Amino acid sequence: MTVDISDERHRQSVSQAWSEYGDGRKIIDLGELSAMVSTNRVYRLQLDDGGTIIAKSSNYGSFFLFAEDHDRLHRTSRLLDGGPYEQFMASTLTADGRPYVWYDGDVWVAFYREVEVRDHLPAILAPEQVTNFGEEVARFHRATAGVARLVPPTSKTVTSDAIALYDLTASRRAADELSLDPSRIDLVRRHTHRFLMAVHESGYDYWAKQPVLIDWNLGNFSVDFSDSGRFRLFSRWDYDWFRYETRLLDFYFLSRVSSRTGDRSTFTYGAHTMFEPRFRQFLRAYHSVFPLSPEEVLFLKEAYRFFLLNYVVREGRFFFRHDIWQQLLHDVVDRHLPSLDSYDFSELLRELQL
Repeated sequence: MTVDISDERHRQSVSQAWSEYGDGRKIIDLGELSAMVSTNRVYRLQLDDGGTIIAKSSNYGSFFLFAEDHDRLHRTSRLLDGGPYEQFMASTLTADGRPYVWYDGDVWVAFYREVEVRDHLPAILAPEQVTNFGEEVARFHRATAGVARLVPPTSKTVTSDAIALYDLTASRRAADELSLDPSRIDLVRRHTHRFLMAVHESGYDYWAKQPVLIDWNLGNFSVDFSDSGRFRLFSRWDYDWFRYETRLLDFYFLSRVSSRTGDRSTFTYGAHTMFEPRFRQFLRAYHSVFPLSPEEVLFLKEAYRFFLLNYVVREGRFFFRHDIWQQLLHDVVDRHLPSLDSYDFSELLRELQL
């Protein structure tokens, strides 16, 4: 079980990890960059030669999965060399050609080169920017799909996560670990079963998988605007929710970026953003570059269901500050999951004329 550790413990781990990396430059300042909504801590190392390095320290979950993710991220980034997204993903520091991930048995640390940040998209995109964003994300997805066969899959899958949650809902630990009463645990169990049945019946395991980043929000990527007003994806940082899955797992957050409410500091994870005219516009633009199949479009419902079940219900206590998790958790079990079947995802098929 993960135990909260102090800021000082994180800082000591980062300092020791840097010392053992053997770079030779000394840390003269360790500045806090953490968003303070999650359990990870992020720091900017100011070095004695004027350079900077970003560090992430964590003790949530599994070191082994953290190391595996960074291996896959590094390989993906290197395979994109020579293409339009070769500089997009922040690269990790390496040792002997592999990402350097420090571990002392309790805490793990990775270091990243600080990426250049260009322009940020506005909190609410203009209509032409929604189209631009759809086309650009499609090009990025097409690029990562193109290198996917050279990136080993990860141990963690949506199926393994959903099975773990389904088993948890039947255990005596469920109430304590999920912070829910029996009736809400039963609701979670029913929705997890429905997701697993959808995976089984759709043949999802045979669908094309690729590196996906999931958490697209305006605070973790920048763009580069041209004189014409169009933009391209320029730089990306923050890989807490990286996975090797279908591209469908990205779309819920893409709908939030495209939405009429835009990025907000106070938020909930409702499905309505996937049915706004703006997201339909995004989908049309995306589909024109990297087409979606009818089966994929309909599975957006299940990708969204998985997001709620895994990232809020099952693991939200680790990803979010406790008060934020409690608010999101009760939104999910009292509002978002119960209302999910009222949404008709076949509307999106008609939008794309599929």
